[in-house]
Amino acid sequence: MLFVRQASTPGMRGARFPAPGEAADPASLARAAALAETVAGRPAFAAPAVAAGQTASAMGLVASVVPELAEPGFGRWGGLPYGRVAREEPDGLASWLADPRAAPHGGESLAAQAARVAAWLGSAPPEEVVVVCDAGAIRAALGHALGLDPLSAARFDVAPLSITALSPTRGGWRVAHVNRKVAA
Repeated sequence: MLFVRQASTPGMRGARFPAPGEAADPASLARAAALAETVAGRPAFAAPAVAAGQTASAMGLVASVVPELAEPGFGRWGGLPYGRVAREEPDGLASWLADPRAAPHGGESLAAQAARVAAWLGSAPPEEVVVVCDAGAIRAALGHALGLDPLSAARFDVAPLSITALSPTRGGWRVAHVNRKVAA
């Protein structure tokens, strides 16, 4: 299973909490085309985010949308700069960073996201597939594969358009590689 982090968005570059309706950066989408050969011929799935669908299309994929691969809903923080949230809601941000079950923003907790991604992995097709989504879902998949809690899994760097590979085994999952950068 190849996880491709979606193309970058203006929000990523602006250090903002994700907003699901945000489109991908045109220059990043152009770089996504470099991954077409790597992912060709595989069934594809994408998170419901606009940028994920655009990235899949840029790679020449027709992807089925999978709601379980969405980033957590960030409630009132969605689209806001991290710095602003740190200034205006320092206690809420501290709670969210320390407790994977916390959702002070009125959205979804990291633990809830991790549970839905793990459930999808448990029902994912056994053949080699491509999954296009944002960093949170990839970290949740890595956390599930390695038995990590969501806060520990959040330590993985997952760059835009990087590839992370997981393989099913009898006892769970094997991590082949993380954050492999293919597109220039």
